[in-house]
Amino acid sequence: MTTVTDHGPGQGSRAPGGPAPEGHGHPASPGPYGRARTRRAGALAALRLSLASLRTHKRRFTGTFAAVLLGVSFVAGTLVMGDTLRASFDTMFGNAAAGTDAVVRSDSVITTAGNAQGTRQPIDTGVLGRIREVPGVAAAEPSVEGMGQIIGADGKPVGGQGPPTLAGNWIDDPELNPYTLAQGRAPARSGEAVLNKGAARRGGLHIGDTTTLRTPDPVRVKIVGLASFGGQDGMGQVTFAGLTLGDAERYLMPGKDRAASIQVRASEGTGQQELVNALKPVLPKSAEAVTGQRVAEEDQEMISGQFLTLFTSLLLVFSGIALLVAVFSIHNTFAIVIAQRTRENALLRALGASRRQVLGATLTEAVVVGLVASAAGLAGGIGIAAGLQALFPAVGFPFPEGSLVVSALSMALPPAVGVLVCVSSALLPAVRASRTAPLAALRETSAERTRVPRVRTLAGALLAAAGAGTTVLGAAGDPRSVWLAGAGAVAVFAAFLVLGPAAASAAVRVLGRPVARLRGVTGALAQRNALRSPKRTAATATALMTGVAVVSLFTVFASSTKATMDAAVSRSFAGDVAVSAPAFGAGGSGLSPKLASRVEALPEVSTALGLGKGVARVEGGGKELTVADPARLRDVLQLTGVHGSFGSLGTDGLAVSADEADKHGWHTGSAVELAFTDGDRERFTVRAVFDRNELAGDYVIGRHAWQPHRTQDSDTLLAVVFADGVAPEDGKAAVSEAVRPYGGPSVQTREEYAESSAAGIDMMLTLVYALLALAVLIALLGIANTLTLALHERTRELGLLRAVGQTRAQLRAMVRWESLLTAAFGTLGGLLLGGFLGWALVRAADSAGTAAFELPPGRLALVALVGVAAGLVAGLRPARRAARLNVLRAVASE
Repeated sequence: MTTVTDHGPGQGSRAPGGPAPEGHGHPASPGPYGRARTRRAGALAALRLSLASLRTHKRRFTGTFAAVLLGVSFVAGTLVMGDTLRASFDTMFGNAAAGTDAVVRSDSVITTAGNAQGTRQPIDTGVLGRIREVPGVAAAEPSVEGMGQIIGADGKPVGGQGPPTLAGNWIDDPELNPYTLAQGRAPARSGEAVLNKGAARRGGLHIGDTTTLRTPDPVRVKIVGLASFGGQDGMGQVTFAGLTLGDAERYLMPGKDRAASIQVRASEGTGQQELVNALKPVLPKSAEAVTGQRVAEEDQEMISGQFLTLFTSLLLVFSGIALLVAVFSIHNTFAIVIAQRTRENALLRALGASRRQVLGATLTEAVVVGLVASAAGLAGGIGIAAGLQALFPAVGFPFPEGSLVVSALSMALPPAVGVLVCVSSALLPAVRASRTAPLAALRETSAERTRVPRVRTLAGALLAAAGAGTTVLGAAGDPRSVWLAGAGAVAVFAAFLVLGPAAASAAVRVLGRPVARLRGVTGALAQRNALRSPKRTAATATALMTGVAVVSLFTVFASSTKATMDAAVSRSFAGDVAVSAPAFGAGGSGLSPKLASRVEALPEVSTALGLGKGVARVEGGGKELTVADPARLRDVLQLTGVHGSFGSLGTDGLAVSADEADKHGWHTGSAVELAFTDGDRERFTVRAVFDRNELAGDYVIGRHAWQPHRTQDSDTLLAVVFADGVAPEDGKAAVSEAVRPYGGPSVQTREEYAESSAAGIDMMLTLVYALLALAVLIALLGIANTLTLALHERTRELGLLRAVGQTRAQLRAMVRWESLLTAAFGTLGGLLLGGFLGWALVRAADSAGTAAFELPPGRLALVALVGVAAGLVAGLRPARRAARLNVLRAVASE
């Protein structure tokens, strides 16, 4: 009788009287060349076996293939789209600035946290005559630029919710003008304007139409021409209105003979740097000359660099989440396949295959699946980018009309990521396969342990306690630490993975009881099947748990952010209605400062106060200033903890928040130097300290103190208090009618204004849900694939159930309920994990300690419903396949 023994690593198996195992020094053992040939033969045999297994069992890897394909497609599409957009912007700005060789501008610029580009003081155009006399200068023209929002034919502003809305003078020199006249003519008289084609199309405006340009004072203009920018209809969603030089100075500058910059063209044979060097001696100390190439690069970085970096980074983050979900699905597939091939791998070991060869054979399957799926994913990503190229122009985004731009990195990285994800996911199952003992070939079946080791449960519990403690310490400690909370969150996630099998057993027992009562024997069988292998159930649910956790995290964070913003406005604003429009920082033109007096003249209004914005350098850093009439500020804002008097600010007084005062050691009477963009430095006295108010900001300055340093003046908010006895609806209607000639800004009650301040959160959350749908889809495919493999493993069992009377409908229901229980466990775990991590993120990001934490029950219930429904959908196809099994063949199968 032949016996088979497991000799451990590097040792083979031996029958009595047969050749000695390799490496034992037996005289009959082959020499080194023979051993090498044996190893090569074994490796080739293992490779052929792997490829044959893939061809024979293609359906086993359907879910793995789909997961890799979807993840790689997302990554490839993002990279190709980024390459193409970047090339488009580079070409656009290059064409627009091709004729400008030098730019003269003020060297005084102040950047703030809300404006990374900074605010630059206008330059005196009196230097224009000296510039034109410099040798090497062929032409020089002033470029007046400011904010100007176009009102469309429907009476609504065009743009302004992010992209800049620009206005300026139309430069007659075509080489110095970044815009090119496409239709009509240039403005020749006051009141005429040229619009970029994209803005005119979005606003429903045509040549000959008259519309309003909000600068922010309303200006009636007649459209006489349409222009393009760098060969495109415009610079993305940016709008532009070109006016005469006189109109541009009147509406966009603080005074006559002021311009944002002076554009200079060199004569033939003069280089850009040479021109800059020639200009420097004739410029005042407050001005600088830079090459046109540098300005073009700054514009590219501002529009394309920052935007594209944020845009592509966001998409790549969600691609990473989808691939993380794919890792769990792929790992589970390989783990089940390896478990089902225990006897096959044991026979290989018994026939002389080494552990390394079995490991290599399994990883070869992963590499082949990864390569094929990644190649398909790369093609799919290019297809996605091509689809977006056709879609984006429909929404006004400047996607180029030419060929897609694909870099070497975009071609190489996605497939490499796909193969790496596939191989790394299969590594642990492959190692487990290589450790299969030859003796396992004698077993009838390969059973998995149904009980979870206590050591694993204990380790998971300790890891969970440590992770939760670290997260709470980082999120709620003083001071808060985002990094500490993040490290704790990673530990908590790892603990969920370790505790998965134990949690799966407990959850399925609890969740399965009502199913068993509702469906009887069918429900009880579904519960037992889910309990049969807690490790497998947990691994199957982990992919869905990860997706649901990320969705829940963003849902909780967005809801808490919205609640925080609502609370901030509610506790800051004391008026009856708020008149608002997108301000400079948000791309709009803001409100006219003249609007406050017009509204306050209404009999329904007792107080109307405009709040504007300014910038100054305080203690070396750029700060935003709130510009208002300080004496009346407390009539419209809820200011608390005030020390000193707002009414005494005058033209040299300053009110600061208590946070800033504590930071710098200021108190009432302290002297503070403010440096403005026009180069002036003035000493102000702190005359009031107050608890920080979100609408008042950290620094408040009087309007008369700000007036000498302003550029284009505007308000960001007009707070209105009704007269005694005026009904809210009557007051709101009167204010709405009064502001209509000023471009129709929004008029909202306190509650409406608080809600609209957080309106962008819902838009962001919708985008997040759309992007995370890919991760949920991959998780759904993982559940379906796992069920299919598990049913294949239980073919004989299913046949016996059918043989003893189970109907096809009952079999389908059993499989669907098993899928539902698995999905319910994953969804429940994801909700708990996402809710906890959402709380941690809200607290860790709340440096001021004012954030509100809110669990949105409606949205989370919807997430739970979608998660459970995904499990139900995932079980439909496996249930149908199981019900179609031939009973006799199923019973006879091994």
